[in-house]
Amino acid sequence: MGVNLTKGQRVNLEKSLTLALIGLGWDVKRFDGGADFDLDASAFLLGSDGKASREEDFIFYSNLKSRNGAVIHTGDNRTGAGDGDDEKIIINFTKVPAEVSKIAITVTIYDAEARRQNFGQVSNAYVRVAKIADEKDLSGEEVLRFDLGEDFSTETALVVCEIYRHGDDWKFNAVGSGYSGGLAALCRSFGIDAA
Repeated sequence: MGVNLTKGQRVNLEKSLTLALIGLGWDVKRFDGGADFDLDASAFLLGSDGKASREEDFIFYSNLKSRNGAVIHTGDNRTGAGDGDDEKIIINFTKVPAEVSKIAITVTIYDAEARRQNFGQVSNAYVRVAKIADEKDLSGEEVLRFDLGEDFSTETALVVCEIYRHGDDWKFNAVGSGYSGGLAALCRSFGIDAA
């Protein structure tokens, strides 16, 4: 069992962690909205200025792999049904380009405005980091976990965590910050043209 973190906590990732699975999970509260919830995990590879240097540094359901294979999204889960991770992102730290100083892991609600959905209707959200043997190992040995206990009443996008360089090490920051404006707002914030 790994370390449980609270919002704002930062921890060093062990040096032996060269291949990591970032597992994200959630449940949808009972409501009478009529439309299914489709939550989407994404990763933004950012420079020291907090911006992505190119479109390919935005990894999501339509761009599953970063330019050199350092970050891989395993695919879109459109329902979030069942136990365990709903979406997974694999990071190979040995392949992360030197100009990438931070990887922001986010979750957004697909078509949230039209469906009148927000993270106030989502519960039991978490992110976990697991040490994996290879890219086919989709469970791994959990080294840390961050449960997002907050109730985000109007937000449609979350920055769940950041994994960032600190000297020669990688650190994990439990962010848990909500935003309005969905994926487009996050893309603008990280320097990606969302048009």
